[in-house]
Amino acid sequence: MVDNAFHQMGKKTWYKLSFYINIILFFIVAIFIFLLIKDCLEYNRGSYEWINIVRDIAFLSISLALIFFQFFINMLKIMRRSL
Repeated sequence: MVDNAFHQMGKKTWYKLSFYINIILFFIVAIFIFLLIKDCLEYNRGSYEWINIVRDIAFLSISLALIFFQFFINMLKIMRRSL
């Protein structure tokens, strides 16, 4: 059922959806880079501050992995069309 909904979407809708997802991911990266810098500067204040640093790194790595995954998928599409 969900699979049929994905096949019914046009290319324009997919491009718009991909664009908005990328914008959201870039905002997540920017926010967690800011939080990582803030948490690293305040590291000595608490005994469990390292948990905040690990949280920031985890969110950064997940969002950057999604960005690079989309980038390489789009590059493969471009390479297939141009060959």
